[in-house]
Amino acid sequence: MTNQRTDAVAMNVLDSFEVAYIEVWPLRFGKPTQAEQAAFRSYLNAAEYTVFQQVIRASKLGAVLNEKDIPATEEIELPRSYRTRIIPDGIFYSCQHPDIRIARRANTIARLAQVISERNVSLGLRRTLVIQARRLESLARERLTEFGGTIPLELPGEETGKISE
Repeated sequence: MTNQRTDAVAMNVLDSFEVAYIEVWPLRFGKPTQAEQAAFRSYLNAAEYTVFQQVIRASKLGAVLNEKDIPATEEIELPRSYRTRIIPDGIFYSCQHPDIRIARRANTIARLAQVISERNVSLGLRRTLVIQARRLESLARERLTEFGGTIPLELPGEETGKISE
């Protein structure tokens, strides 16, 4: 049975349309014996940490939406990974418009902030809100730059300006 509180928070951390791709590293093992358990756990921890570091290095913001930190280990060589897009073409391309992405990100932030305001949440969830806000700022800045980044001067008689006499 899933924890409804955890599910509600998870749904507010990340917009599912922003998770367009998944990547997996198949690890082939038989069931470890009792004597192999510690080494097996150590290897899995190192694999998780290695993937985590790769994702952070690839991130434009140098951040990952992880509520908890991954314990540091030595990085290891991973097997070949497999990556694929999980959103169908029609949905994927319609959700790629920058203004739609900005609106969806702002909505995700609002829902997450509401969850935070209503509950006693982890420090990691608060960090996630900051990272989401940084992602929104990055998207908005990129979009403004696409339009030249300069704002025209207000002229007399415009809606917010003084009425010229």
